[in-house]
Amino acid sequence: MTDYMQQAIKEGRTSLGIELGSTRIKAVLIDDQFQTIASGSFEWENQLAEGIWTYSMDAVWQGIQASYQALRQAVQDKYGLTLTKIGTIGFSAMMHGYLAFDAQDQLLVPFRTWRNAITEEAEQQLTALFQYNIPQRWSIAHLYQAVLNHEDHVADVAFFTTLAGYVHWQLTGEKVIGIGDASGMFPIDSQTKDFDASKIAQFDAQIDGEAYPWHLKEILPQVLVAGSPAGSLTAAGALRLDPSGNLAAGIPLCPPEGDAGTGMVATNSVAPKTGNVSAGTSAFAMIVLEEPLKQVHPEIDMVTTPAGDLVAMVHTNNCTSEINAWVKLFKEFTTAAGIDQSVEDIFSLLFNEAIKGDPSCGGLLSYGYYSGENITKVAAGRPLFVRTPESAFTLPNFMRMHLYSAFGAMKIGMKILEAEAVTIERIVGHGGIFKTPEVAQRILAAAMEAPVTVMETAGEGGAWGIAILAEYLRRQSENQTLDAFLNEIVFQGDAGTTLAPLPADIEGFDTFVARYQAGLPIEQAAIDYLK
Repeated sequence: MTDYMQQAIKEGRTSLGIELGSTRIKAVLIDDQFQTIASGSFEWENQLAEGIWTYSMDAVWQGIQASYQALRQAVQDKYGLTLTKIGTIGFSAMMHGYLAFDAQDQLLVPFRTWRNAITEEAEQQLTALFQYNIPQRWSIAHLYQAVLNHEDHVADVAFFTTLAGYVHWQLTGEKVIGIGDASGMFPIDSQTKDFDASKIAQFDAQIDGEAYPWHLKEILPQVLVAGSPAGSLTAAGALRLDPSGNLAAGIPLCPPEGDAGTGMVATNSVAPKTGNVSAGTSAFAMIVLEEPLKQVHPEIDMVTTPAGDLVAMVHTNNCTSEINAWVKLFKEFTTAAGIDQSVEDIFSLLFNEAIKGDPSCGGLLSYGYYSGENITKVAAGRPLFVRTPESAFTLPNFMRMHLYSAFGAMKIGMKILEAEAVTIERIVGHGGIFKTPEVAQRILAAAMEAPVTVMETAGEGGAWGIAILAEYLRRQSENQTLDAFLNEIVFQGDAGTTLAPLPADIEGFDTFVARYQAGLPIEQAAIDYLK
């Protein structure tokens, strides 16, 4: 295999994927058999600056360059080759948010990420206007809220996009976006595979009195479906990605996508009646629909696959951050006690303890809210752990509670899809929470009340998923749909490991979720008190 990969590198039969996640930027290079040749990563964190969750653009490029440099060094060390040419490249990033630029391509305000819950007025007005759910995270909600706030910068907007769209633009000069990422900016017309023209007209009419020098269509990126050419790496872009100057210009790029889309690809979940759950700092369930939902639900985003098929997205702003915080605390304890225990070992130990817990967590309750949560109508984040004197406060119950809490808001959203009679035949889980075998997979199966599969490739994450989309572009002469490409070629023979939910776990999770919903006033009181 090493010889094969070495030859693939020399001949450029490779694809590179780089994904900018919430806590890590990761680069993955694959060969034409979809095997990972090398990878590199960079850890980063968002900042809360003047009440806005953001990342600096300097950090964006520092992270991209560092992750690519680590990958390039891995290729050099393992294969003795300097990486100079790559077959295709793709970029993806956390969906939604707001990056607005003026006519001179200058950033007008700091990047406003998906994590902000500051656009409630815009969310309500646009949802009513379009009769289509517009969550606070969406780019159009950020733009319209800036209009409602009479922010000076709005008159100067010449272009706005997502983080993936921004990186792609800077490296290629092309103001384009993949349809999956675009569907988190503004509603998509599933027939035209483009932004919904009628809703664009409604928006323009809504803000007509402001007399801005632009119309919405003029400042949006061009929408592209998977497999479409999306420009190529310019000389300046090649140098920006690889400051060593070794990487050649002219490499084709696939459309930039959001992390939801790359998660669907990484789990072979782009066909109707399939779905996946991505669990990290945030969590989202993506269910590919056979037909539109019957009603508008503020808890459900309507987005698309990278091929443009309609998807119901249950998005929660919070998932694993509180679990990570407690693991860090336990690590501090083991260090203070002189016990040599890695963070990975602590995760595994604590997760395996969770399975021993009472199915309803012994009466314990937590909210791992580091930011607001749309589904439960909570505007700000206050991580909270609550118990009564009678609660069974044991380590297994404590850890099981945090795993339940990580999927608590998602469970509430999934109940809506159950009421809509949405058919789900297959769910795949992916993300770091599934690294400990079977534990989180079993908990998620109880939450979804359906079998959950975890695949080896799912562990590769979104960077591998966008590399697969880049490889799909490289193979366009084969004229396959994305669904067929994934099912018949990429994932052929990869069935993964499937766990069905246990009746006791389903009953216990339902009991916990009832407690979770009933306790929301406690969370709100914590927000009101700890301002």
